[in-house]
Amino acid sequence: MFFIRTAMERDLPAVSALLAETWHATYDPIYGRERVEEIIRSWHGVEQLRPRLSRPSSEFIVADNGERLAAMGYAATSDSDRSLVVLHQLYVLPGDQRTGIGSEMLIELMNAFPDSRRMQCEVEPANRGAVLFYEKHGFRGQKTAIAKGSLEDGVEVSVFEAVLGT
Repeated sequence: MFFIRTAMERDLPAVSALLAETWHATYDPIYGRERVEEIIRSWHGVEQLRPRLSRPSSEFIVADNGERLAAMGYAATSDSDRSLVVLHQLYVLPGDQRTGIGSEMLIELMNAFPDSRRMQCEVEPANRGAVLFYEKHGFRGQKTAIAKGSLEDGVEVSVFEAVLGT
């Protein structure tokens, strides 16, 4: 049985490994293994994850059974709109997907921001599993955007949004 709890410093190596495994399983067929490796090195290392542990107005959680982590999630209020929560990451190990852990994690994150009204996330349109997951949980596609940044420049993403507190 997995329990959802706040992530801690000692979790960061396991979270980094979880992200690497999940990203390879999900995105290698879309972006190619080499590009995914580059993204993992840039975004998912312990040093990149550490600041999330102490960011104000954020929630960094893991699903833990006492022996291993099966999932991680990270959300934070928008710097420009405090009524908006941005879901930055929600990843479940491939072998633990479709067991309800992802749904439990999402519900926990949606309930963690009582003063916010909306939650938004970006989804790779080719990741049909993620699109269906978010739609199942009340998220609706709002727009398509072109991501900008050193690694994601030019990547098209779908922006999904859900109303909180309903």
